[in-house]
Formats: sequence, structure tokens, C-alpha cells
Amino acid sequence: MSVDLSDRNLRNIDLSEARLAEATLTEAVLVGANLAGANLRAANLREANLGEAYLFGADLTGANLEGAYLKGANLEGAYLSWANLRGAYLVGANLEGAHLNGADLEGAYLIRANLKGADLTSGLGTPANLAGAYLSGAYLREAFADEDTFWPEGFDPVVAGVIFE
Repeated sequence: MSVDLSDRNLRNIDLSEARLAEATLTEAVLVGANLAGANLRAANLREANLGEAYLFGADLTGANLEGAYLKGANLEGAYLSWANLRGAYLVGANLEGAHLNGADLEGAYLIRANLKGADLTSGLGTPANLAGAYLSGAYLREAFADEDTFWPEGFDPVVAGVIFE
């Protein structure tokens, strides 16, 4: 049985190391929440407000974060492989060292986001999809990609400092 916390106000809550795999958190308010190391595998966080949330090392593998608000969130070292981040608002978010293999970031707002050392390769079979993503001012130096990674039209990952494997 999965937990349903849809539409709940969980502002500034400490859920570090919580086991919320497959939980439903659609439109939940998790502003400033501590979710460090939390297991959110395949959780539904569609349109959740995670502004300034602390998700250091959280496992969001296969999670649905479509349209989620993650402005200023710390996702350093987070596992986001195969996560749906379509249209997510990640302005100023820290994704340093995040695992984004197979993540769908189509149309995501990554303006001024830090993706240093992020893994965008197809190492797990599927590349990251950044087609249509907004990357103005995003820091991509030392991020890892391969020839299969999808980029926005006209974006030059080499000029941005992406390392190709």
C-alpha cells in the first residue's frame, strides 16, 4: 500500500531517509522540506512545490515530477534516472553530480541551474532528453553526455563545457 499525501502542506518537514517509494504527492507543498537520502522511487510528485527543498542524494528513480516547482532545490547527487521532469521549474536548482540517465527534461526550466558533473549519458540504456529545455545560464561544465543525449535545438554542449564519453 502506497502513501497518499496529495495536496498536503508539508512545508519545512523533515523526511530525511523516509521510505516513500511509489507515494502519491501530487500538488503537495514541500517548500524547504528535508528529503535528503529519501527513497522516492516511482513516487508521483506531479506539480508538487519543492522550492528550496533539500534532496541531497535522494532516490527519485522513475519518479513523476512533471510540472513540479523545484526553484532553488538542492538535488546534489540525487538519483533521477528515468524520472519525468517534463516542464519542471528547476531555476537555480543544484543538480551537481545528479544521475539523469534516461530522465525526460523536455521543456524543463533549467535557467541558472548547476549541472556540474551531472550524468546525462545513456549509460543505463536511455539518454537524458533535454529537447526544448531552457538552459540560459545553466552551468554544464564537466557534465557527462554521449552522442545519444538529446539537446535543445541550436544548443552547443561542447561550448557549454560538457564532457562526451
